[in-house]
Amino acid sequence: MKLYNTLTKQKEEFVPVHEGKVGMYVCGPTVYNYIHIGNARPMIVFDTVRRYFEYKGYDVNYVSNFTDVDDKIIKKANEEGVPASEISERFIAECKKDMEGLNIEPATHNPKATEEIDGMIAMISTLIEKGYAYEKNGTVYFRTRKFKNYGQLSKKNLDDMRAGIRIAVSDEKEDAMDFVLWKPKKEGEPAWVSPWGEGRPGWHIECSEMSKKYIGDTIDIHAGGEDLVFPHHENEIAQSEACNDEKFANYWMHNAFLNIDNRKMSKSLGNFRTVREISEQYDLQVLRFFMLNAHYRSPLNFSADLMEAAKNALERITDAAANLKDRKAAAQTDTATDAEKELLAQAQEFVKKFEEAMDDDFNTADALAAIFELVKFANTNVSEASSAEFAGALLDTMVKLCDV
Repeated sequence: MKLYNTLTKQKEEFVPVHEGKVGMYVCGPTVYNYIHIGNARPMIVFDTVRRYFEYKGYDVNYVSNFTDVDDKIIKKANEEGVPASEISERFIAECKKDMEGLNIEPATHNPKATEEIDGMIAMISTLIEKGYAYEKNGTVYFRTRKFKNYGQLSKKNLDDMRAGIRIAVSDEKEDAMDFVLWKPKKEGEPAWVSPWGEGRPGWHIECSEMSKKYIGDTIDIHAGGEDLVFPHHENEIAQSEACNDEKFANYWMHNAFLNIDNRKMSKSLGNFRTVREISEQYDLQVLRFFMLNAHYRSPLNFSADLMEAAKNALERITDAAANLKDRKAAAQTDTATDAEKELLAQAQEFVKKFEEAMDDDFNTADALAAIFELVKFANTNVSEASSAEFAGALLDTMVKLCDV
């Protein structure tokens, strides 16, 4: 099985840290509103990756966090006059409803940032002790230049980057490129006690701590949207490897952006779509099917026409499965004939094509093409005269592949 590693910019054979097991960390949403269809793409893509590993017999430890303390959550809480925890808990529940609609398997662990503060404080303390971090007026910063391999994931050079674009400039920092590990309390914000005063963690440290706690110092796969490559994932590598003295992740997987009607999705353009809104028009299985029609590393365009096409294509599969179920129930004979056994052997070719596509960097588009070949084969070869064994075996094969 080969996957494309963002770190090396090439496809690599997958070799797990522990034989037969996969430790996978996927950055989850910041829960201040309903998830949008951009959030849904990595959820669907990496759930499918996980399911294929399980299909291949791996024991998968799948960890995906909820960022439940953040400026946007605090802003919404202050607007409503409620605690930040009320906002985050409300939208975690709504997110889980949407994920269920998208047929996303529950994670092995769904840690919340606010429940892992002690671990983050311990990690920050270690970074200070090792000289990778420093405190100024209650804020703790990471010394980016001290970490020699900074920029390895994003292929950015520290000297080529300009402060002030995506990096806040502060007189307190030793270097403009240093980033925040801990920030002091502000009025109207939730805070926790730390050695540097009351405050809360920076965004990047939470994933470093949670992946370490729930998987280990070195994880097999770290995944998320391509917008997270820099600075979030770059900073995670720096923190984790500086703290643990171990390689952080062996493989990095990133899905490409999603556009709406060939334009970037944004509230200002009025083309912002939540999963909940889509569920009012379509079964969310259609959205899942639509997302998997493209390779995860290819940009994807969302439109009403494309969703209608996905709906019709998905119905071809479900209609074929329903027909096989009916033919199996109504069959006059139980046992497959020799001719049917020969056809079943031929049908394994579609399974082989499916697996070859998925083994090649999880090419779901080609894997779906193999499923449609199986659908056509079943529609052509199953009739009222077919045995229960024949119809049932084709149905089982179709279900097995579609379950991925």
